[in-house]
Amino acid sequence: MSGGAEQSIAPGHHSHGGGGHGHSHGLVDPAIRRSRAGLAAVGVSLGVLGATATIQGAIYVTTGSVALLADLIHNFGDAATAIPLGIAFLLRSERAERIAGLFVVAAIFISACVAGVEAVSRLINPETPTHLWALATAGAIGYLGNWIAARIRTRAGRRLDSPALVADGNHARADAYVSLAVIASAVVVALGLPIADALIGLGITLVILKITWDSWRTVRGHHAH
Repeated sequence: MSGGAEQSIAPGHHSHGGGGHGHSHGLVDPAIRRSRAGLAAVGVSLGVLGATATIQGAIYVTTGSVALLADLIHNFGDAATAIPLGIAFLLRSERAERIAGLFVVAAIFISACVAGVEAVSRLINPETPTHLWALATAGAIGYLGNWIAARIRTRAGRRLDSPALVADGNHARADAYVSLAVIASAVVVALGLPIADALIGLGITLVILKITWDSWRTVRGHHAH
């Protein structure tokens, strides 16, 4: 995105050569149009991920799975990243978008830390998850919710040339595969290996840390340009 988008924030009235009249009929400033598109993408993905995490939270209360807990913590964190991104698009500021990108990276890292602590705690004090069909369903819901959010964010990010939105889209796509690990946990526990739930939770933590690094490189790499 060039600086031209920021320079065109002024109301849409440029002189029209020959006529000399204000040129405001039906034209929308490119920066405003970009802002609206960004806000729409962020808002819809926030709704999708918020609903996904809420449903997973209700199922976690029933199952007690640490793999599911790691996934839903991350999904809530992912939904929350929509707030700084939305503010950045509202302000129509490229600098605010870069700062929002850093918030995205920080949120991913914090969710990894919380999930890791819970997984280690469950390894020390083992508990066997219950209601395994519900657990597998929660994993499927997590996959679907993240896949939808990833498509919304990545498409909009590329169209609007927003590295923060692209990073968040890549993040949600990776989260979709993380949610499949919750289904794997239900299967392995059903086979008689309850400790696998905590190990899978730890594995999810490592994947989230990898996502943190990749997102950092996306945001920082664009900043270098």
